[in-house]
Amino acid sequence: MSRSIDLTQGSIVKGLTKLAIPIIGTSFVQMAYNLTDMIWVGRLSSDAVAAVGTAGFFTWLASAVILLARIGAEVGVAQSIGRRNQEEAKRYIRHSLQLIVVLAVLYASILISFRQPLIGFYNLGTTIEQGAITYLVIVSLGMIFFTINPIFTAIFNGSGDSTTPFKINVVGLVINMILDPILIFGLGPFPRLEIAGAAIATVIAQLTASLGFYIQARKRPELFSELHLLKTPDFAHVLHIIKLGLPMAIQSAFFTFIAMIIARIIAQWGPLPIAVQKVGSQIESISWMTAGGFQTAMSAFIGQNYGAKKWDRVSKGYFVGIGIVSIIGIFATVLLIFAARPLFAIFIPEEEAIRHGVVYLRILGVSQLFMCIEIVTAGAFIGHGKSFPPSVVGIVFNLLRIPGALLLSSTSLGLKGVWWAISISSVFKGLVLSGWHLRFLQTNTHMTGWRHDYAGE
Repeated sequence: MSRSIDLTQGSIVKGLTKLAIPIIGTSFVQMAYNLTDMIWVGRLSSDAVAAVGTAGFFTWLASAVILLARIGAEVGVAQSIGRRNQEEAKRYIRHSLQLIVVLAVLYASILISFRQPLIGFYNLGTTIEQGAITYLVIVSLGMIFFTINPIFTAIFNGSGDSTTPFKINVVGLVINMILDPILIFGLGPFPRLEIAGAAIATVIAQLTASLGFYIQARKRPELFSELHLLKTPDFAHVLHIIKLGLPMAIQSAFFTFIAMIIARIIAQWGPLPIAVQKVGSQIESISWMTAGGFQTAMSAFIGQNYGAKKWDRVSKGYFVGIGIVSIIGIFATVLLIFAARPLFAIFIPEEEAIRHGVVYLRILGVSQLFMCIEIVTAGAFIGHGKSFPPSVVGIVFNLLRIPGALLLSSTSLGLKGVWWAISISSVFKGLVLSGWHLRFLQTNTHMTGWRHDYAGE
C-alpha cells in the first residue's frame, strides 16, 4: 500500500506537516550519524574530533555532488506526479540514479588520490592529519552508498512518501550507534580501531540503508519498474537534471570551500576551535535540519501543485511554511543561547572546549530564525524549478564571511569575530532571499493569473 501523500488537495497545514515530519525525522537521523561519531570520538580526544571534523569537510563537499542529481529527482518526480505522468517520473528516477553512481565513483577516486594535499591544507600536525586521512579514505570507499541514499530519499519524498526513507534511515542509524563504540574502543573479538572504527561503522550503516531502499523500491512498481538502469542514458534528460541541480550544487560547493577557508582562519588559534566548531555546528543543526525537512516538504508541495496548475495553493503553502519554521527558529534561538553549556558538554567534556563552545552557540543562536526562513524559502524556489535565486544569495553572503571573519577577528573580538561573521551573514541571507521570493510571488501569482514563462514552459 502506497504511503504517498497527494499534496494538491486537502489542508495545506496538514499536508505540509504530514510530509515534513518524517523528513525532519530523516534529517535528524542524518544528523545523529555525525553526532554519534562525535560523541564517541570525543571520548578519545579533542585531536581525534579535529581529525574527523577535518575529513568531514570533504564528505560535506559530497553534498554538492549529491545535489546535482537530488534536486532533479525530487522536482522532476513531484511535478510529473502532479501532472499524473508516471512514465516521465520514471525517466527522472532512472537518470538521476545513473548520474549519481558515476559522480560518486569519480568523487571518491579524487579524494583517495589526493588525500595527502587535501588534508595537508589545514596544517594541523602529523597526528591529526594521519587520523583525518584514515577516516577520509575509508568513507570514500563507501561513497556510492553515502550518495545514493539521498537520491532514493528525494525520489520517495517527491512522490509524497516521506515515511519510507525515515524508517530506512532509522535502521541505518541504529546500526551505526551499535557499531560505533564496538569498533572505536574494541569489544570482545573486535580490536580497538579508534578513528578508523568510526569510519567503518558509518560505511556499514550507509550500506544497510542502501539495501533497505533497494528492497522498498521493488515494492513500488509504479515508480521503479522497468527503469533499465544499464541502458544508455538520454543525455537530454541528464542535462535537464544537471540544470536543475547545478545552481544548488555550486552553492553547496562554495559553502564547503568557504567553510574550509574559515577553518584555516580558525586554525591560527590551534586545533581546539576547529573541534569546537565541528561539534557546535552539529548542535546547531538541530534547527537547520528541522527547517530542512520543511524545505523538502515545501519543494514537493509546490512541485506537485505547480504540476497540477493549482496556483493559489502554491502561494498559500509558502506562507504556511514560513509560519511553521519561524516557530522553529525562535525555539532554536532560545535553546542555543540559554542551554549552550549543557548541550556542548555532552560532546566534549574538557572545560576549555566547553568555554569556547558556549560562546560559539550563543553567537550562532542570534541568527536561527533568519536561517530557517532562508532554508524554507529556498525550498519554495526549488519547487518552482528555480534554483538560481537561493544559489546566488547563498554564494554571495557566504563569500562575504571570509572578509567578515578576517576583519572582525582582527579586532578585540578575536575568535569571536569569526563566529559573528557567520551569524550576521545568515541574517542577511534570510532577509534577502525571503524578500526576493515575495517579489517573485507578486510578479507571477497576481489576480490576472499565472505567468508560465518563468518556469521554462
